[in-house]
Amino acid sequence: MIHDLHEIGGWLVIAANGAAGLWALAAHRCERLRGRLGWIGVAVAQTIVVAQVLTGVVIQLARDSIGGQHELYGFAAFASVGIIFAYRNEMRDRPYLLYGLGSLWLMGLGIRAILLV
Repeated sequence: MIHDLHEIGGWLVIAANGAAGLWALAAHRCERLRGRLGWIGVAVAQTIVVAQVLTGVVIQLARDSIGGQHELYGFAAFASVGIIFAYRNEMRDRPYLLYGLGSLWLMGLGIRAILLV
């Protein structure tokens, strides 16, 4: 069951972060697209990344094994969420660009992780 949840979560990471990234980049260019609903989407997309990593940790603990490139991409995604958040003050004049590119980066990490399974 947790394996199924992890597989579905992988696709959710890709879809949610892809959508959030495209919205944020569009909002960077077009002010009328900016709003609270888009930021909620970004928060949900990044929360899905964290939940996905946690399900991966549970799977690894149950198997009693550590390693592999799939896990590396999961860790990179988890760390990337923190790095994106940490840069919000440095890029306070371009937050849509930061979260747009960051979300697309997370989408790419999700795609790569799925390809390694």
